[in-house]
Order: sequence, then structure tokens, then C-alpha cells
Amino acid sequence: MGMLPWRAYPALLLPGCRGLRWSLATGIALAAATAGEPSATATPGVGYRLQLDVITEGMDGDRCWFHPRAGAIPGPVPTVVLTMQRWNTRRSDVFYPVASGETRDLGRTWTDFPEHAATLGRHRLDATREEGICDFTPKWHAATGRLLGTGHTVFYADDRLLPVRPRHTVWSTYEPATRTWTPWARLALPDRPDFANAGAGSTQRVDLPNGDLLLPIYFKEPTAKEYRSTVVRCRFDGTALRYVEHGTELALPVDRGLYEPSLARFGGRFFLTLRNDQAAYVARSEDGLRFGEARRWTFDDGTDLGSYNTQAHWVTHADGLFLAYTRRGANNENMARARHRAPLFLAAVDPERMVVLRATERELVPNRGAQLGNFAVVDVNERETWVTTSEGMAPGNPAAFGANGRVYAARLIWDRPNPAWNQH
Repeated sequence: MGMLPWRAYPALLLPGCRGLRWSLATGIALAAATAGEPSATATPGVGYRLQLDVITEGMDGDRCWFHPRAGAIPGPVPTVVLTMQRWNTRRSDVFYPVASGETRDLGRTWTDFPEHAATLGRHRLDATREEGICDFTPKWHAATGRLLGTGHTVFYADDRLLPVRPRHTVWSTYEPATRTWTPWARLALPDRPDFANAGAGSTQRVDLPNGDLLLPIYFKEPTAKEYRSTVVRCRFDGTALRYVEHGTELALPVDRGLYEPSLARFGGRFFLTLRNDQAAYVARSEDGLRFGEARRWTFDDGTDLGSYNTQAHWVTHADGLFLAYTRRGANNENMARARHRAPLFLAAVDPERMVVLRATERELVPNRGAQLGNFAVVDVNERETWVTTSEGMAPGNPAAFGANGRVYAARLIWDRPNPAWNQH
């Protein structure tokens, strides 16, 4: 297979940070001083260095890579498998088969990225309609030793998104020897009208010590407007994924409700970040199933986070909880048509107050005119966590600001090992 060269952009590494490092302890102290009150968190400090790599770049006609998300297979040097899909920039949410490539030297070189049309592509339903999958996210399942990916289905007619459609949560596993994926299969959910459109697209799951999965999904009746979100406890035996139960159904009667939920476990509790058209929301749970009321994400000074109508995801270290997000108000009015989905930021979270510590905010990936909001997080090993994203080359003219379809890995290299790296 062809090898893609590794490139780093040192000028983009944590601008303004002494020694290109940042400490959570310092950030909390600064945030408390800014807010005029002490933080309630007792989180000890954790420092990291940021390295921004470009995995690949360029357009394929009117298509660019989108949804880059990675899973790591443990080993002395882990194998990182990156999945992504071509996006038709001239059409809304039109994606082609999932492709994947891998690196076995921590990103110095990558294989090529063939599409898996036979197993993770579209199925034709009739002369005009097709069913495919999208928003796919791989994650290592330690109990079975399998790389398990989850996502959901999407329906097209004449290569255009169907406005009213069902949706199903799907899964697939990776075959390292052949670098292929098993055919995607549906997760059977309870027979309810609102589960006729239920997907796990772009969500982060948590695997429990006994091997059970806590998989966030969002759902609604196909003709309804508002989504609700919940966490499904699933059981995976290496060959089949099975529904066991689901928890609190979180609702918000604002626009399209709560959707694209992502779950994290930190300090013995579980945290859920959720998308809404007007703001981002957060909820907390003791067991990962039963959640309190969702509330708007704010900075620790009480102001709105400014993230809206897009995803947010978690970065977790045994010594700190972080949120990755995009937001308005970041000298990014050139991104207004793309819902201010650049730059991509990372900041520490106070898990007691459930607020983002403003003074800890750092830019992971710069604003070059392309949207960065469809991203993901992977714990590579105890020393590195990567945030992967791509330059979505629409709307507008991103190339005018320097974008060219880059796929990025923003690598957080921890000062101290993360003993919980494979337990999130």
C-alpha cells in the first residue's frame, strides 16, 4: 500500500504557551482568579504538549474527507485505525462509503485509505433509493479484544438526502489481518415508534469493566421535529451487539431538541454533552444511565460557552476532564455560515460545577476558513490522546482563507501517563 508522508505544523503549537506546555493546575488557578471565586474542583494538575499533524490533504473534485475518527489497537506501539468518508460539498449530508487506513508508528506514516464499499457502503433499495451509513466512530473493546465501530444509517434518493427517513444504530468490527471491516449490522432496539429513527452517529461511548457498553443515542419518530437523547447499555460478545436497557430520556422543547450526545466517565461519575440548535448542554449521572436535568454549557464566569448546533466531545485523563468544541466569538465571523465551526478548542472542565474553565481554553486546530466541527477523540496509549478532524470545504469559499481539505490529528502528549487511557 502507498504511504502518506507525515507533516507537522510547529507554528500552530499552543500559541502563547510557555514551552508549548499547559498545566491544568495553573489553568484552574487562573480561572478562579478570573471568575472571582475559587473553583470547587479538587482535580490535580495535568500538563500536556500539543503537536498538530496533517495526515492527508487535498480535494477529489467536489469531495473532501469528512468524519475522521480513530480507534487504537493496543500494543507496544499501538495500531491507530482512522475511518472517514468522502463528503459531497455541493449537497447536504451526502456521504460515500466508509474508508479506513492505519498507522503503526504513531502517525509518522499512514497506509492509503481505501473505501469499504462492500461492507460499510450503501445498499440499493430500489431504482432510486439507497441506504448507507455515516457518522461512524471506532473504539477498542477491551473485553473482547475487538475494534468496534458504531454509527447509524442514512437514506438517499438519487444521491440526495431523504428529508423524512428512518434511522438505525449500526455497528461493525475491524479485521486487522486484512484491514477490512465486517458488514454493518443493525442494533435491535425496543419496538417503539420513536425508536424508528434512533442513531448513534458521532457519539462517544464508555465501556464498563464487565465489558458492557454505554452507548449514547438520539431518537424521534421520523416525522417529528424534536430529538431526545439517552444512553443504551449494550452487551457485545465479539460477534453480536445486543440491547440490554436504556436510561433517562433527556428532552428539550427547543428547535430540534437534544441530539449527538457524547459520554465520558471521570472521577467515578458520568458526563454527557449534547447538541442543541441554540446552545450546547451538559448532564451528569452516577451510573451512566440515570441523568439529572441537562443545562446549558457556560464558562466559569457564567457567560454562555457559545457552542451551538454542532458537536462537542470529551478528552479524559485520570487527572483531568476536558471538553473539545467550537464556538462563536472567536474572531471567526468568516465562519458564521458554517455555524462558527472553527477554530477547534480544548478547555478543562470543572466536574463539580459543570462549567468550562475559560482561562484554560487553547486552540487545537486553527481557523482556515473550513469547518472543523465533525471530529472525534481517541486514547492512543497512556501517553497520547488524539483529536482528529478535517477541513470541511463548504459552505462559502474556504480555500480563500487557506483551507485545502486537510485531515488533522491534534496530538495531546501528556506530561504524566494516563493510567485510565483504555478505561474510558
